[in-house]
Amino acid sequence: MQLLSFVLAGLLISRSDAFTERSWDDAYTLANAAVAQLTLDEKLGIVRGDGQLNANRRCVGETTAVARLGIPSFCYQDGPAGLRLVRNVTGFPTGINAASTFSRRLMRARGQALGEEWRGKGAHVFLGPAVDIMRNPKAGRGWESFGPDPYLNGEGAYETVTGVQSVGVQACIKHLIANNQEHWRYGLSANIDDRTMHEIYWYPFLRSIEAGVTSVMCAYNRLNGTSSCHNAGLLGPNGLLQKNGFKGYVVSDWGATHDSASDNANAGLDMEQPGDYIVIGGGVFSGLKAAVNSGSVTTDRLNQMVARILASWYRLGQDSGYPPLSFDTQNKDSTGPKNLRLNIRSAEHTALVREIASASAVLLKNNRSTTDGTPSGTTTRGLPVAASRIKTIAVVGQDAKLPNLNCNDLNECNDGTMSVGWGSGSNSLEFIVPPITAITSFVGTSATVTQSLSNDLNAGATAAAGKDVAFVFVNAMSGELGFYDTVVGNQGDRNDLDLWYKGGSLVERVAAVNNNTIVIVHSVGPVYMPWSTHPNITGIIYAGAPGEQTGPSIVDVLYGSYNPSGRLPFSIADNEAAYGTTIVYDSLGFPSIDYTEKLLLDYRYMDSQNTVPRFEFGFGLSYTTFSYSALSISTSGSSQVITFTVANTGAFAGTEKPQLYLTYPTSAGEPKKVLRGFEEVPLAVGASSSVTITLSERDISIWDTPSQTYVRPAGTFTVHVGASIKDIRLTGTF
Repeated sequence: MQLLSFVLAGLLISRSDAFTERSWDDAYTLANAAVAQLTLDEKLGIVRGDGQLNANRRCVGETTAVARLGIPSFCYQDGPAGLRLVRNVTGFPTGINAASTFSRRLMRARGQALGEEWRGKGAHVFLGPAVDIMRNPKAGRGWESFGPDPYLNGEGAYETVTGVQSVGVQACIKHLIANNQEHWRYGLSANIDDRTMHEIYWYPFLRSIEAGVTSVMCAYNRLNGTSSCHNAGLLGPNGLLQKNGFKGYVVSDWGATHDSASDNANAGLDMEQPGDYIVIGGGVFSGLKAAVNSGSVTTDRLNQMVARILASWYRLGQDSGYPPLSFDTQNKDSTGPKNLRLNIRSAEHTALVREIASASAVLLKNNRSTTDGTPSGTTTRGLPVAASRIKTIAVVGQDAKLPNLNCNDLNECNDGTMSVGWGSGSNSLEFIVPPITAITSFVGTSATVTQSLSNDLNAGATAAAGKDVAFVFVNAMSGELGFYDTVVGNQGDRNDLDLWYKGGSLVERVAAVNNNTIVIVHSVGPVYMPWSTHPNITGIIYAGAPGEQTGPSIVDVLYGSYNPSGRLPFSIADNEAAYGTTIVYDSLGFPSIDYTEKLLLDYRYMDSQNTVPRFEFGFGLSYTTFSYSALSISTSGSSQVITFTVANTGAFAGTEKPQLYLTYPTSAGEPKKVLRGFEEVPLAVGASSSVTITLSERDISIWDTPSQTYVRPAGTFTVHVGASIKDIRLTGTF
């Protein structure tokens, strides 16, 4: 199945609708010509959303059309994992699951499929990807992004933007910058030194610029005391974006503007959304006309704002042949003329979602035993499950059942299988297939399935006692902080790293009565697993937040149709102190948060403290085994070329995800080891493959604040190649 999936991704790429992509120069020529024909009011309608309270608004954000010039109302739509508030669309795996694949191929294919659905529905701008670094594992929206490592986030950003824009849909990367917790996010100040800013939080945005991203969303929070949406150091002519070659436009997060129109426009903000006041802020561009007339915002600056927006539209060919808008988020169930109920789902997208969900499942434990003791023998305990021998099955836990499909528009419920978090980054649950449905369908009449689809401890233990296998489904959820609403007592950020609804206790009770207990964890991030060493727990799969095909994908892994190849995009430790950061919950007003940990996030901090996590960054088992050999390091120009061989030494076909970590010269002041490369290597039984990872000049450089450039430190670098940050197989130096 895995080898065939490479063909599927290729077919997905070839089926996209043709469009004409222009150079930025050509796009700006057209944009400037259009600007010259616009009236002042028409310009203002393009740079300001038409209102959250507008009854005619059909997308989460829109602008005002200029019909006489063929300029439509631009449609901005959530979210990073699928179209929100829209029917007949696909519920994709989340960003954290894309990260767990450690596969650029799947990251790009996911981006393209998302773009195809935005285009199919007539939405111009994909509000994503999110690249907010998971500074703390409890951060409410960490699952929307690609984890705590800047390199992995950067690759997720690059591939997603490339995929989305390959079909003529604008990507809007977010949230600039340091949007790392939900509590107090509407005004907190993230105080970050220059080097940390560049090497950690800015890096994914830099990679998105290199991918040609058309738009950037500025965040609610302040950076070093200045609101992100009127921070000239970020947005202005000499700010980070433009200094690094950004050609597109900056749009505010919804209601993230403050102070005056001139403050925001002159600092570099090009568009305000949604355009009116929505309690927390916004509506400042209502004063933009007066600011232009008074000269506090020049006509040249206004023209530049409009040109940047129109150039992005022209660049991706959205001025010709773009599908009309076919949905209405304010009445998504309507069949009226504004909502055509156009079905853009496809077999290819469903298959891709299922593959990514399977590829992102991380096998954390597998105490496999067979009838004859050989690797290829029939399984009696552990994974993959032998359908021919397992005749009695218990499925335990609320997380195995169908969730509430009538939850609110932000998915602020957790009463079934958790496929996505809550908030504006949630997606459609319309076509979700829960684990219990997939398991019973797969098993058919070949086995008896006993269900206990709650987290009742006694009922779970009763259902599991004496069964050939017990599948226990548990979860932990988080999401976006709205207007200080809560979900099971959690305001966006998680209160702790426990499983919800006493999930840990449920696992322990089932393991006490069943000696073949297999635990499946759906979660937005790390959770405590003190029970992982229990001898009756024969398998643990961390399945993350995998989207609508959560049931079929986990069946593929459990029964061996898909050999798990997911890798942890974060560490799983035994206490919060191991991560070195905190969420600020209580404060007298908006807090100032000093990022004193600097470059030491997650595995970097744990390494600095000699902390051994329960499961480390990059960790993930397979049903087969792999060996590494023949490390070679050579120089090509200013780059270093790392070559090595990976071989499948086990009894199953599988895919290895080799990772490259770099140790800098001591004088560089870098963490002990940092991720600087990874690859995806599918191998048949007995096969081997040569793998090459190239380290660019920037990959082996550090940010030098005095010179404001990346500088390669002098000295000896050590290359570490292996299966995780702790499982290093090969080392070399240059």
